[in-house]
Amino acid sequence: MKPKALQRWIYALAAVLLVAAALPRSARALGYSGIGGKLGFADSENLDGTAALGVHAELARIGTRVHLLPNVMYWKVNGVRDVSPSLDLYYHFNPEGRVTPYVGGGLGLNFVHRERRDRSSTDLGMNLAAGMRFPGAASHYFFEGRYTASDINQFAVLGGVTFHGP
Repeated sequence: MKPKALQRWIYALAAVLLVAAALPRSARALGYSGIGGKLGFADSENLDGTAALGVHAELARIGTRVHLLPNVMYWKVNGVRDVSPSLDLYYHFNPEGRVTPYVGGGLGLNFVHRERRDRSSTDLGMNLAAGMRFPGAASHYFFEGRYTASDINQFAVLGGVTFHGP
């Protein structure tokens, strides 16, 4: 990994940690409920479609339908790449353990690098998501549509899994 790429990953991780530390006390009272990943197809403004992948943690109170998800997404296409750490809040409509639709939204940073111009930029993005959760014995699975409004607007269709913690 090149030094600049490593530096961007460190900035992305630091941004997620800073956002988590800035949460109000009631949000910090949320407990760890899982960790997982997602993979799908992203279509970014004025670029070709490409694969997108992400990792996330899930924080929630027992019995609540609200989940806080610090996450990082990545895609690269046409000499442009984006690493975007985000903090999203999701609400699912049915109780835990049942198939349920969910909606969510949040804020993130987009670290965009254009290789052809050797130019990087960072901007704030707003995320909107909607999907379906499917329960499993030690995990849950999901499919979601995700829109990010930023310097490079993006729409993604993703599937993933969250492995529940102890």
